[in-house]
Amino acid sequence: MIHFLKRYSFYFIAVISSILYYYFAYHLERTSFGTLCILWFSLFTGYFFLTNKQQYSFKSLAFLAILFRLIFLIATPNLSQDFYRFVWDGRMIFEGFNPYMYLPETFIKNGVFPVSNASELYAGMGAMNGSHYTNYPPLNQFSFFIAALFSNDSIWGAAIVLRLQIILADIGILFIGAKLLKSINKNQYLIFLYALNPFIIIEMTGNLHFEPVMLFFLVLSLYLFYKKKWVYSAFMFAFSISVKLIPLLFLPIFLKPFLVRKGKIEWERISKLVLFYTVIIITVLVLFVPFLSPDLIDNYSNSVGLWFRNFEFNASFYYIFREIGYLFRGYNEIAVIGKITPVLTVIFLMVVSLFNKNKTITDITTSMLFALSFYYFTTTTMHPWYLATLIILSVFTKYRFPLVWSLVIILSYQAYANTPWKENLWFVAIEYIVMYSYLFYEIKKPTQRLSGKNCYEKEKESGL
Repeated sequence: MIHFLKRYSFYFIAVISSILYYYFAYHLERTSFGTLCILWFSLFTGYFFLTNKQQYSFKSLAFLAILFRLIFLIATPNLSQDFYRFVWDGRMIFEGFNPYMYLPETFIKNGVFPVSNASELYAGMGAMNGSHYTNYPPLNQFSFFIAALFSNDSIWGAAIVLRLQIILADIGILFIGAKLLKSINKNQYLIFLYALNPFIIIEMTGNLHFEPVMLFFLVLSLYLFYKKKWVYSAFMFAFSISVKLIPLLFLPIFLKPFLVRKGKIEWERISKLVLFYTVIIITVLVLFVPFLSPDLIDNYSNSVGLWFRNFEFNASFYYIFREIGYLFRGYNEIAVIGKITPVLTVIFLMVVSLFNKNKTITDITTSMLFALSFYYFTTTTMHPWYLATLIILSVFTKYRFPLVWSLVIILSYQAYANTPWKENLWFVAIEYIVMYSYLFYEIKKPTQRLSGKNCYEKEKESGL
């Protein structure tokens, strides 16, 4: 039996994982936390065996990565309701409305139904989502519009169109990421740490979060940057920002790659840096032009700011800060803490931008990894799908703590097993203790690797 499993292990893991993904997609209820964990940890077991050793062909693993995603093709997301807002925004554009200017709540309360299935979409997104202005950037809105263009009368059909875009983006990440890894003398099989990760498959393809579209443009930007095509890289970076704002955080990290050579600042190269930033900023602004209106900045900034001032979920150090606030002030200090932590993130970002080497793609992605990690460690709200960016960045570095985090972050879903919704901070504590323990282990013993073999050869400097 053992000999049989070893010989046909690929097919065994593929079949069992496919069955588990199918059950996850079509039969799991978000409130069934025990079943959720059993499926989750079982899928990660298969993931570990598929990626632990380079024993299967690249094509076979790529086939599995695509197959697992296609299993979700006609499923309705069961762990997130955000896609209802995606469909709403896309249909608003289709009907000629500016999605940044209108609250779904206002229409429904006034008995006005501006889009198809308006009542169902509002009920699906929930009152909290429907009472805030949309905070999705313009290129993301274009993806929503595509869904409305092909399926304006069916929520299910729109979900399929959204999912196809995410799958295509992940396929792009798989192959561009592999090319980048090969270019910088790393094992291209490392891309499967992202492509086969159950967290990525379930949270992105399954639950329709658009991080893969953002990450496709980000990985393509890094690839073009390495190839010294930095103007094209700037355009791709701008597209990435225009899907999700997170890459804005990485802009200071490019200071040293442009200006520093052999440990010395070459100020004559500042024109290239300025042009790089200018291309990015102008491209982002141009993409916002179709949505320009007098209230755009206020509505958008207020919507984004709510995540710092009002919401709290699966937080790390913030929960400690909150308890200290209760102890000394007697009430929740989120309004104050939410203003301080972004400042701390900016300070940390400038430290990694100015004092890290940032010569190679590995240097750059490592700085990105820790800058974003610091932000997530201190944020008031850490939704699981935010983790996707850390996972893809880790692929190009020697650090694997985001993979460990992707395993244990499922504990945050325990909150949905309660009626009404309520977090159990013991589960949150276990999640972060496991993740931080592995992070400290990696920092202390950087030669230890979670996965990959002979993957860290010397990388050439990313000169411009």
